[in-house]
Amino acid sequence: MGLFSELFIWWKGQTLGTRILTWLRGKRVGTDSLGNTYYRDRRDRRWVIYGGVAEASWVPAEWHGWLHHITDEVPSPESQVRPWEQPHRPNQTGGPCAYRPPGSTLAAGHRPPATGDYEAWVPAGDAASR
Repeated sequence: MGLFSELFIWWKGQTLGTRILTWLRGKRVGTDSLGNTYYRDRRDRRWVIYGGVAEASWVPAEWHGWLHHITDEVPSPESQVRPWEQPHRPNQTGGPCAYRPPGSTLAAGHRPPATGDYEAWVPAGDAASR
């Protein structure tokens, strides 16, 4: 990434200020399965350097808890896996994997025709004029 983009484009990763803060004061505490790297400093401030797009939904639940001081224990992959848990999936809204309910204009297939069981509401004043 170029110097210009590091100075101004925060949504593509870390900025120059974050890089300097991380280099001077940050202590790496771990990474997650999505490639994000987590840091803390001596005053227990915590932050993440995203492995891809800077999007908060890319932080798994166990690391979210650590970042927000809900827990002080650094998550480890072995301690977090439970048989009933599904792998973390970032927010899919607006993407090709987004949920599209039946009847949505963006859903695949054809929309079923109207059944005729709907009667439009007409205001009371308009009903008398007809």
